[in-house]
Amino acid sequence: MATRIIRLEGDEILRKKSREVDNIADEKIQTLIDDMIETMYKYNGVGLSAVQVGVLKRIVVIDIDDGTGVKVLINPKITKTKGEHEVEEGCLSFPNQYAKLIRPKEVVVEALDRSGKKITIKAKDLLAQAIAHELDHLDGVVFTDKMLPGTLEHVEPETNNKKE
Repeated sequence: MATRIIRLEGDEILRKKSREVDNIADEKIQTLIDDMIETMYKYNGVGLSAVQVGVLKRIVVIDIDDGTGVKVLINPKITKTKGEHEVEEGCLSFPNQYAKLIRPKEVVVEALDRSGKKITIKAKDLLAQAIAHELDHLDGVVFTDKMLPGTLEHVEPETNNKKE
């Protein structure tokens, strides 16, 4: 496994539509999934899409730290949404930026897992938000496209002021 470089705001690849994965068993796809998981954890993300590491494939990984582990979604599609609520969001491709936007309160997503098995996930709250956010990436949509006007904030990261 290897940590990949995350594409940042302004990188044109973030605006491109990702392609479906045809051969899930391909070693390159499996390595990509492992690398995406490692990268997401290294940067303390909740989710990561393949496009964010420069690969235009319909793959996302999500772990909301609820004890259920990482979810790998290949060729995911949201088939149902329910309700809406205002949430605050950030993105690994937009470091230290946060905004408020409206996301579905609940979603149902169909996808393939990393072994090619069809799965259905019924998600609510943070998991629904993460799924919606990552699936937007697969279509070239970033969270600032959907933000409520005037809510974008840039937060400076905490720094360690100790002198050595």
